[in-house]
Amino acid sequence: MGPWAASDPVCLGCYKRFEKGSKVIKCVGCGWRICSPTCSGLTAGGAHKTLECNPLKTHNVAQLFETSSAEQIKLMYEAIFALRCLLLKTTNPERYATLLEMEPLNELRQKISSLWKRNQEMIVRRIRDEWKFDEFSEGEIHTVCGIIEVNSFQIGQDDVHARALYPEAFYIMHDCTPNTTHTDDPKTHVLSIRLTNDLKAGDPITLSYSYTLQGTLKRRQHLFESKFFWCQCKRCSDPTEFSTNCSSLKCTKCPKGFILTTNPLDQDADWKCKSCAHTIPAKIIVQLLDRLFKELDAIDGNSIDLYEQFNAKYQNVLHHNHYLLLSTKHSLCQLYGKISGYLISEMSLQQIKQKEKICRDLLSVVDVYEPGLSRLRGVIMYELHAPIMVQIKYQSEAGQMNANQLKRMLTEVIHLLKHSSQILSFEPPGSQEYEMALAARDALQNMQA
Repeated sequence: MGPWAASDPVCLGCYKRFEKGSKVIKCVGCGWRICSPTCSGLTAGGAHKTLECNPLKTHNVAQLFETSSAEQIKLMYEAIFALRCLLLKTTNPERYATLLEMEPLNELRQKISSLWKRNQEMIVRRIRDEWKFDEFSEGEIHTVCGIIEVNSFQIGQDDVHARALYPEAFYIMHDCTPNTTHTDDPKTHVLSIRLTNDLKAGDPITLSYSYTLQGTLKRRQHLFESKFFWCQCKRCSDPTEFSTNCSSLKCTKCPKGFILTTNPLDQDADWKCKSCAHTIPAKIIVQLLDRLFKELDAIDGNSIDLYEQFNAKYQNVLHHNHYLLLSTKHSLCQLYGKISGYLISEMSLQQIKQKEKICRDLLSVVDVYEPGLSRLRGVIMYELHAPIMVQIKYQSEAGQMNANQLKRMLTEVIHLLKHSSQILSFEPPGSQEYEMALAARDALQNMQA
């Protein structure tokens, strides 16, 4: 376990970022910055004390901080995880042997010259030449870099920024419609992987190294750049992504057509309208999506108005299930009801119905990509119950609802609360998702009282 790649400086015990202007406290052993002398991650059995603290002290690495810029210090943290892995060679040969069972993909990574050169400069040269750990060969360090890049998981809740290797998890196959979900314990960082659906004998167990609410072009590029393979799963092989049209654009030459890639397994393949055969080169599609992504990424994460404006601006450009619009809907479904001016008690009936529609739009797609007991599905189901409950209140008070309608809507709310409570109860205690599970359980008990 170690800091993220290109991480801001973090405590080497708990991996929390240092607050701007906070007091600088140093480890009494190696001199590297820590959050507190009583940090739970700096105990005798923790990775820092067990592995790199004494070697860093012996090599007097902390003296480099005095002559390094803030950016140079930041880059030093990238080498810590690799050094920890290498130190296992002498401190725990059995764990080191287990580590080496993981695939580094050295030959493939070496062909990506920019990546290999960066590792050579930022990690290999730093560990061997700058920090003077020349007992490790360049080949050994590159292999460890590959093992980390190919097999590590980003972990941590809230302000914890770390990545870790797990000796069993690397056996699990990737798929863009996974049948498992995973989470790590916020205290122990033990990784829990659980099935989201029942499997038949012989079915592979899969997880996703990419965000499922991304389009195929984006997912495959991310997987190649981070895990060094071009995904060819069933979803990636289907231009419609299981009829969701998560990547489709509206045609500009005909009124009802949608433009899809002619070959989803070729990043450079032309895109063509299914109705009128209007064709656009992949380069133009990529440029458009990159521009829209940058515009979306620049939006303040709490700005309901700007997310709504983005949706309105591009609803005639993108399919309503396009991943960029799904991203805004995912944000909006959680912001409605929680931001000042948009609290449930402050929202108009029209806004309440808008939240319901957005939640249903999202759920229809998530049910395809992450069916069953997935975290994302649980969150959306919890968010969906609220606007339905409000409408029950509105319509009942206005005398606009008969007994059958009331029963149908209450039945759906109970279903949503039961399932969201069940799904999210698997999340770590203290997490936002676990708090939702508790709230769903309480709401359900109140309804049944």
